[in-house]
Amino acid sequence: MLSATRSSFKRAYSSAAPKTLTIGLIPGDGIGREVIPAGKQVLEALPSSYGLKFQFTDLLAGFELFKKTGVALPEDTVQALTTSCDGALFGAVSSPTTKVEGYSSPIVALRKKLGLYANVRPVKSVDGIGRPVDMVIVRENTEDLYIKEEKLYVKDGQKIAEAIKRISENATTRIGKIAMDIALQRQAVRELGGSSLHKGPILTVTHKSNVLSVSDGLFRETIKNYYTEHQDKYGSIQYTEQIVDSMVYRMFREPEIFDVVVAPNLYGDILSDGAAALVGSLGVVPSANVGDNFAIGEPCHGSAPDIEGKGISNPIATIRSAALMLEFMGYPEPAAKIYSAVDANLMEDKIKTPDLGGKSSTQEVINDIIKRF
Repeated sequence: MLSATRSSFKRAYSSAAPKTLTIGLIPGDGIGREVIPAGKQVLEALPSSYGLKFQFTDLLAGFELFKKTGVALPEDTVQALTTSCDGALFGAVSSPTTKVEGYSSPIVALRKKLGLYANVRPVKSVDGIGRPVDMVIVRENTEDLYIKEEKLYVKDGQKIAEAIKRISENATTRIGKIAMDIALQRQAVRELGGSSLHKGPILTVTHKSNVLSVSDGLFRETIKNYYTEHQDKYGSIQYTEQIVDSMVYRMFREPEIFDVVVAPNLYGDILSDGAAALVGSLGVVPSANVGDNFAIGEPCHGSAPDIEGKGISNPIATIRSAALMLEFMGYPEPAAKIYSAVDANLMEDKIKTPDLGGKSSTQEVINDIIKRF
């Protein structure tokens, strides 16, 4: 799926190739409680030839937990992730559309507490299904409007709301670097015979600096300068830019031209959800929240309360996210096995959940993928 972690993204904790990996499971809200077990089942079913065993730690977080306890992200969860887990899977979180005093998103908080500065979202079509797409959207995960520094005040009798958009040189440099490294690794896999729409690595920096000349201007200039200053390593990458509104238009008109797209937090969030429409459903699109020492796999869909409890939620995004987590932990071979099994399922019309036009249950899809190992 990502094909970007065979060497440079092996984490320090995986260098000793442990036989047993401890994975934190954070279902969260809604269908998160239905799809996280899918990731667990698939990891447990991996062939023994990979030499991996898994143990799991059940952890709590979410809006529903907040409504019960007043805490969305317990310190026990953070402590377990930082001290006893090698990686984690996060399901979904319900996000109220109006302000709820004292509540903030637990996944946003986890990204900050664990230093997970990159949200990596591969979007790839299966051969013969839908539009040809093979891109990775790399979203800066810690800044932009998502720092949630807002205020509401009254001026001249009218309410005014303001939000701070923060872009820093440090955060932009590291997101630009990881995006370029992903571009190089994807190209290395292509040269080994992996199929792709692209002949060479392409980096597309997305911004709105024509309007936000200071904040988005800094994002654009920082990545461009880093690319220019490190031509010895990144010179083979074709550097391009797209203003975000043009990026949206071109992504839907000609998605095949994009390889690795790097964007500030808000634009990356919107682009990656929109890109899911190119491959059928949010239910098939994975992501990983990545830092220098940890990775959390997270499906891109929400908590989907309209289908909660019906047993029809699509588990594929979570299953692919589990594979993506393994990639960033330094285990690309079992990850590739999972991707191959998922692709084989998608290429047949028999066993699919309703969001993909089928009539199968969540468990039927899980079983079909596992039998393809």
